[in-house]
Amino acid sequence: MKKLFILLLILTSCSNNADKKNNSQTDFDFATVFEKSKGLETATYDETIQYYINLADAHSEISIMDIGETDSGKSLHIVTLNMNNSGGDFETLRKDNRILLINNGIHPGESDGIDATMMLYRDIVQGKIEAPKRTVLVTIPIYNVGGSLNRNSGTRTNQNGPKEYGFRGNARNYDLNRDFIKSDTKNARTFAQIFHLVQPDVFIDNHVSNGADYQYTLTHLFTQHNKLGGVLGNYLNNDIMPQLEKKLEAKDWDITPYVNVFNRTPDSGFSQFLDSPRYSTGYTTLFNTLGMMVETHMLKPYKKRVEGTYELMKSMIEITEEQGNRMSELRQAQTKTWSAGKTYPLAWIIDTTRSSTLKFKGYEGQMIPSELTGAQRLKYDKSKPFTQDVIYQNYYKPSNSVTIPEAYIIPQGWHNVMELLELNNVEVSKFEKDTTITVDAYRIEDYQTRKNAYEGHYPHYNTKVKTVEQKLRFRQGDYLVKTDQKAIRYLLETLEPAAPDSFFNWNFFDTILQQKEGFSPYVWEDRAQALLRTNPKLQIEYNIKVSYDEEFANNWYAQLDWIHKKSKNYEKAHLQYPVYTIN
Repeated sequence: MKKLFILLLILTSCSNNADKKNNSQTDFDFATVFEKSKGLETATYDETIQYYINLADAHSEISIMDIGETDSGKSLHIVTLNMNNSGGDFETLRKDNRILLINNGIHPGESDGIDATMMLYRDIVQGKIEAPKRTVLVTIPIYNVGGSLNRNSGTRTNQNGPKEYGFRGNARNYDLNRDFIKSDTKNARTFAQIFHLVQPDVFIDNHVSNGADYQYTLTHLFTQHNKLGGVLGNYLNNDIMPQLEKKLEAKDWDITPYVNVFNRTPDSGFSQFLDSPRYSTGYTTLFNTLGMMVETHMLKPYKKRVEGTYELMKSMIEITEEQGNRMSELRQAQTKTWSAGKTYPLAWIIDTTRSSTLKFKGYEGQMIPSELTGAQRLKYDKSKPFTQDVIYQNYYKPSNSVTIPEAYIIPQGWHNVMELLELNNVEVSKFEKDTTITVDAYRIEDYQTRKNAYEGHYPHYNTKVKTVEQKLRFRQGDYLVKTDQKAIRYLLETLEPAAPDSFFNWNFFDTILQQKEGFSPYVWEDRAQALLRTNPKLQIEYNIKVSYDEEFANNWYAQLDWIHKKSKNYEKAHLQYPVYTIN
């Protein structure tokens, strides 16, 4: 039903576009706000959407579609550029084309991509640059609509233009580039609909950096290649990234990997950013899309940053055109990388035995006494540029892994989890009758929790589990989720509690962490003594713990609680992770 609705939506949109084109005017002024202001201003949300509506009215190769809701109350759109007019739905388009999805304005103060993509679409359909023959472009003009509407001229403290821009937080003050896996916002849920509708081969998310100072206007932040893994990881690191750098160099645009440092100079080296599934490229990686963020440098003039973003996207289109067939082959091959019984890495650390060397163009900097605070502060000297070798730690290795199960079982009460699985096209089935089955059950052994709020949560981390084989009875209507499907990586990253961005770590299961039933000490003490008298083994265990654990020996309630947790009275649901595996 959902797929039928989306198909009807597409066909209706295409029909509406066709009707508008039949009555369209072709004398629109397609100069952008950015161009009219000589590179000093960025378009508002309304100006951006109207620009694409006008462009679609004038050119049949472009269509604009309202997809779904955002927290702002306004809709999220996609704009498709298809030079071949080959079909009105993405299933047809994918047969003969590659699809490149461009996301703009996730942080609307970082508006470079908003203006660059408007000009890119216009220049392609007007014949000013070579049009792609087998690459369909899809863009989200402004993803963070609420943030775009909240315009100001001061919050981007470090940034050199434009004059006014949007705010980082969305209409509910969420940072949308931390929300892809947990999907607290309507924006993220609509993005998932777009992503699974489009199923892009390549994904670009346009940003502006913070951090160090250096000579580059452009930096790239490809999804971490070891984490992407398989043949795609090697291809991204060894082919796509060098090709992009080479193409931009030929156009006199220097580019370097994203400079991942804070309050220090990068000449001592830096590491590649690890994009977990909370981030856009970490999320798209789960479905074998080749993802990258563009990070222009905050201190460079706005005009130059937008022009650089334009050239980078243009170069990625060229690469997609040239490498389209190879991309498709490798994406298909990647689906065979992980299967039940194999090991899947859940967490990563830098591999200190391997690194790369960058010919880095920076500025000399030093720590000097601050005239304001008296402490040491960082000061760059732009009169002293340098080019030198810098160590780039762009290799990671697994720090925690899991054996991939054949299936997960999710009791039907956890409908919040099932809603997200459905949103991400996960294939599920239901038990048709009550069923007893042997499963592996996780018990939460340990975890830590952030003390400060983070994106609407107090996330857990350093989660450790103990696995116990149990024979359990599941009810009719409980869910069976097999891992032999396209969404295998999504399942592993969300349902394995030790994964950094798991649903457990994002507090989806916090009710199991609270003990619901307890005891009155004056009632339980007599029963506890009786339990120890009838269970010599437990009595010995208790005596040993009292003898070596001084804190325990001096805490009468802890002793009673320890005995209670060893009894049949202790509730089974406490700390019992309610998602089970079949191996």
